[in-house]
Amino acid sequence: MTKVITRFAPSPTGVLHIGSVRTALYSWLYARQNNGKFILRIEDTDKERSKKEFEDNIIDGLNWLGLTHDEFFRQSDRSVFYKEKIIELIAKGAVYVSKEEPKEPGGRAEVIRFKNPNRVVTFEDVVRGDISFDTTELGDFVIAKDFDTPLYHFAVVVDDFEMGVTHVIRGDDAISNTPRQILIQEALGAPRPIYTHLPMILAPDKSKLSKRHGALAVTEYHEEGYLPEAILNFVALMGWNPGNDQEIISLEEMVKLFTLPKVQKSAAVFNIDKLKWLNKHYMKLLSADRAGEEILTRFPPMLQTKAHSDVKVFEKVVPVILDHISVFGEVRALAEAGEYGYFFEDPAYAPEKLLWKDEPEPMLAAEKLQKILALIVDIDNAFFTPETIKTAIWDYATEAGRGSVLWPMRYALSGREKSPDPFMLANILGKEATLRRITHAIELLRA
Repeated sequence: MTKVITRFAPSPTGVLHIGSVRTALYSWLYARQNNGKFILRIEDTDKERSKKEFEDNIIDGLNWLGLTHDEFFRQSDRSVFYKEKIIELIAKGAVYVSKEEPKEPGGRAEVIRFKNPNRVVTFEDVVRGDISFDTTELGDFVIAKDFDTPLYHFAVVVDDFEMGVTHVIRGDDAISNTPRQILIQEALGAPRPIYTHLPMILAPDKSKLSKRHGALAVTEYHEEGYLPEAILNFVALMGWNPGNDQEIISLEEMVKLFTLPKVQKSAAVFNIDKLKWLNKHYMKLLSADRAGEEILTRFPPMLQTKAHSDVKVFEKVVPVILDHISVFGEVRALAEAGEYGYFFEDPAYAPEKLLWKDEPEPMLAAEKLQKILALIVDIDNAFFTPETIKTAIWDYATEAGRGSVLWPMRYALSGREKSPDPFMLANILGKEATLRRITHAIELLRA
């Protein structure tokens, strides 16, 4: 059997998007599964629109995702091969130089056209089955502006032929290109690769996928704090499934399970909530050090300094933050809104904020905080855990009213209406800071 060779062939006229990632992933998976070769080919024949910044974005995005290539080509480096094939086809009578009437003064006076045999072309698509086109309507189509400037349809066929590509996996928007390419293949004597055209990815409202619906550049997902494992898992299941209800699937598992015939015919729907759910799953698999690094880099500078100066508190804060976010990028906005500052410095607040809604009497709240102090003051530092603190306080809170006991405790520790429960807070802050903050709250209430 011929060695499997696939290729991902983006044009550097824009950044790497989710739809392109799926094409790259499926091509990469099929090559890896069959011990084959995965080629990255930058198709920059459109010199006016192709930009180095887009090429860099594509390469950086694939590297971040771990979709490494075995060979790399750039069409702009291969003009000599295209010219040779044009000359070869002219000698065969398959293409010809066509004198053209310039569309505007100074315009091109000739192009190179393919001599269309005007027949029906049928090819088998792994997803859609047999597809037929009557090529007559294409006429004698242009394959190059001149001997040194091939167009996409010609360059892609020459490249696939020269590189031995056996499987062409691409979006179904390229189906209409296939008849032209097959005619060129036949004229060159090139073998026909196996085609797999992937269904579109639609927005949740079934419209064309756009940035408004979450279809960002892969580098933007990276900057927002998504993990590559989540992106790959999400993209893999948009148009394919392993044949069961499995939703968490690693890249290694994909290599074992992926099959082209299981690619779905219907369009996939982009679901940002599903992506966030997957990302949260993979975030929780990170080591504490890695998660801490991701969080710390998104703290404002002043908060970073405080976290560095109180490492023990920061280490306890990391799992709490992970529980309340789906993407690391959320940390920045939450930190700037003051969600994490109270972990590292005593909060400032008005004393009336300590009062439970059903008990507006400051002295009563002070008495309850005083009782909490008495219940926890003798807990050894080594056993100052959420469970031990809760055990010490819970019976009293149940007897006296949980809200009226636990609300002032939590507010004294955080200075915020929304925060982790008071037992978790006390554990994170440590015994010394907990006693200090509760004592301060009592002083405010009694002032």
